[in-house]
Amino acid sequence: MKVVIFDMDGTLIDSQKDITISVNHVRYEEYGLEPLEMQFIVDAINMEVRNLPKLFYNTQSYEERARQRFEAHYYEQCIKNPYLYEGIKEVLSTLRTNDIKLSVATNAPTMFAQRMLGHLGVADMFDLIVGADKVSASKPDPKMLLEILKHYDFNHADHQAWMVGDNSKDILSADAAGIDSLFATWGFTPQAKHHTVLQHPKEILDIVL
Repeated sequence: MKVVIFDMDGTLIDSQKDITISVNHVRYEEYGLEPLEMQFIVDAINMEVRNLPKLFYNTQSYEERARQRFEAHYYEQCIKNPYLYEGIKEVLSTLRTNDIKLSVATNAPTMFAQRMLGHLGVADMFDLIVGADKVSASKPDPKMLLEILKHYDFNHADHQAWMVGDNSKDILSADAAGIDSLFATWGFTPQAKHHTVLQHPKEILDIVL
């Protein structure tokens, strides 16, 4: 058995425009703050260690009203502009045809992940879509990956698994779960220092198949 676990934002889909719009909506409506640049927001999300409430809203933690406003706005916003990266749908289809098990491990809430991937027509290609709300700790903690591997009755002696992601948190979670990792540079992180760096999704096929 072979399993490929994908990160979502910056790996499967480009979602940065909608995330930026919703963050800036909350900044303005709740705090009267000027909008942030999209690159700043994406870089902040991708930081290994960060305090997003501080960076986005200048608060030490998420205030409940701000969280509710973001979730309500992003639920409507998140399907307006996302798109699959070039080659992703074809790669997923080829992996499925070859009986490779596919899942998603994202630090986004599961509700948004399912909505966005469903809107883009690929949600049904995955056996599991696990968001941060499904586990007690998100990536770089390995809990998401371990839950997915448990679903498949995965064992390291007989099976193979890979985590595909665009972020050091994806790589660290794979290391902690004892599986291989592939760093995607077509999304939010165009350069990486990692032993297996991918320039295009189709390279996944050469490795997995």
